[in-house]
Amino acid sequence: MTTRVLLAGATGLIGRSVDAGLIRRSDIALTALKRSGSSGSGQPIDFEYLCAEPETALKQVAPEGVDVAISCLGTTIRAAGSQAAMYRVDHDYVLALAQGARALGARQFILVSSVGAGGSGFYLRTKGTIERDITALDFARVDLMRPGMLLGKRTETRLLESLGQRALAALAPLMIGRLSHYQAIPAETVARAIVQLTGEEGYGCQTYDNSQITRIACS
Repeated sequence: MTTRVLLAGATGLIGRSVDAGLIRRSDIALTALKRSGSSGSGQPIDFEYLCAEPETALKQVAPEGVDVAISCLGTTIRAAGSQAAMYRVDHDYVLALAQGARALGARQFILVSSVGAGGSGFYLRTKGTIERDITALDFARVDLMRPGMLLGKRTETRLLESLGQRALAALAPLMIGRLSHYQAIPAETVARAIVQLTGEEGYGCQTYDNSQITRIACS
């Protein structure tokens, strides 16, 4: 049986590897989305139109329906230019994707969130809010990935993130117990875990920290 998968954020650090991994699965029919006007492969979509008409917008790119939707969308305040612009991507675009996918029959939603989601600070509050709003949409199964800082080479330069990666890599031996959740983790590892979880049966909402993500990726 073929599982119809919709992937948003396929050109990002995690999304690129998820895209490559799902393409290799013979049981997956993948539709990868990219922002209209952007470079790279994928089905172009106007995310503003998606926010206005979630079901209609997704039906144009997935006319046969959706079984699993995956969001690897994400930005930073610095990259987006403001808190409002970041929220538009990390919350509004993701929620519209979920609403449209649910309307087209999706039973599973996989979200790349962040360690500390729901905590203090605008970024973590936004992650907590989108987690809450996704789980309220009545998917049969929701998988929330909460990795620490991601390791890998982005297409765009994020100087502060690059410095943070080096610092966390140096501190890794000291980060044990609960602190291990905040260790840096390769984006490729997160992607492999997502590929493994895609199409899994079961019900309810599951969250995954670094250690759980690594275990799934290596299974």
